[in-house]
Amino acid sequence: MWWRRVFLAGAGTAFASSWHKLPDLKTRGVAFEQGFYRFNPAERSHGSFEWSGYLIDTEPDDNHNGYVQVRVEGHDWDRYYGKQRQRVHLHHASWDGAQRYTDDAYFRVCLDKGTLRPDNCSSARHYQPR
Repeated sequence: MWWRRVFLAGAGTAFASSWHKLPDLKTRGVAFEQGFYRFNPAERSHGSFEWSGYLIDTEPDDNHNGYVQVRVEGHDWDRYYGKQRQRVHLHHASWDGAQRYTDDAYFRVCLDKGTLRPDNCSSARHYQPR
């Protein structure tokens, strides 16, 4: 019955690395839509939290840029900028180099309002492998 254990272990890895829907995230001036994410196994892409979707400038005349912030394994937020007055497709993988795989990620969308005013951000969504 050794083959059952091998099959079940492989099925768990396949399920953990399948794509899942990210909910649409919005804050004043920017939105992230049609997003998907997955937690990669250790042997693929550094065991990363991989995500993709569209970052949209919803108020093109405000002269502010939007960005996505991702935080994995308790590290600082990483920023991934879009472009003003555009809808931009983003696809990135975030990971912690000290760990074999990522199993903890936070995701949010923000509007960069410059240095004198605080940025607008959606609430952070927490993700872990299913």
